[in-house]
Amino acid sequence: MSDELQRIMTIDDPYLLLREVTTRLADAQQEVTELARLRRRVVQDLHAQGLSYAQIAAKAGLSRGRIHQIRHTGPAPEGAFLGRGAVTVATPLRRDDERGRTVVAVDDVSSGKRLEDLARSYGLDVASEHVPVTGEIDLNRDGLIVVCGPRMSQAMWDTYAQDPVLHWERAEDGPWTVVDRQTGTVYRSGQDSDPARPYDVGYLGRLPRPDGNGSLLAIAGIHTQGSLGVVQLLANDLNVMWGQVGDRRFSTLVGVEYDPETSEPQSVELLCPLYRHDEETAA
Repeated sequence: MSDELQRIMTIDDPYLLLREVTTRLADAQQEVTELARLRRRVVQDLHAQGLSYAQIAAKAGLSRGRIHQIRHTGPAPEGAFLGRGAVTVATPLRRDDERGRTVVAVDDVSSGKRLEDLARSYGLDVASEHVPVTGEIDLNRDGLIVVCGPRMSQAMWDTYAQDPVLHWERAEDGPWTVVDRQTGTVYRSGQDSDPARPYDVGYLGRLPRPDGNGSLLAIAGIHTQGSLGVVQLLANDLNVMWGQVGDRRFSTLVGVEYDPETSEPQSVELLCPLYRHDEETAA
């Protein structure tokens, strides 16, 4: 029996006891989920290195059947790309100056909801919140996924500025663009081109928190359709992306062709490599 369990069992106040037990159960379930994910990842990695299930079982002191079961059941390792245990998905509120009220963009709602569903499918606990119109948000938290561009939040502008490769900036004629400092390529939304076309660019990166004690996942489109494209890429290729960057800091850009009537992505593609920031900084 753990010290924490012994402490809880000594609580006399029934309401405090109920609260403590509920909190502890939630924490324990998250821990069990992440341990199961880690165990499956270890088996997959060893098998990918060429070891048979029988060899892994013999070295680990487990049965071959148990190793095979671990390999094919439980939360998938790539879920850790989004976070561990629990994640919070933050999407922006916007100011409708014409009507004088705060609103949410339909595309932002869709991006947030799809991210939440994706995270739950990997066994993660999910909470949601909004980035207020002031742009103020506490980024110094674990498991944070922020769908918000640099123009809507000074905190996110400062975070994007930490990217050593991909840089947000305004073009001379006004629209936002993203510049690849590695190649010099300037990426521009089709909405801001002449002639305009239903095409947008989305950003995806794992960037440092302001306090330096971890990272957050940042998603933004030059317009809202870009964010939807990033989310679709994650839903389709999370395993591939996890294999390339794991939980390291990185960034990349996504091109999305979308339905002009619904904003729904019709095709998405990577526009550049998944830039590993540790490699870029070292270079």
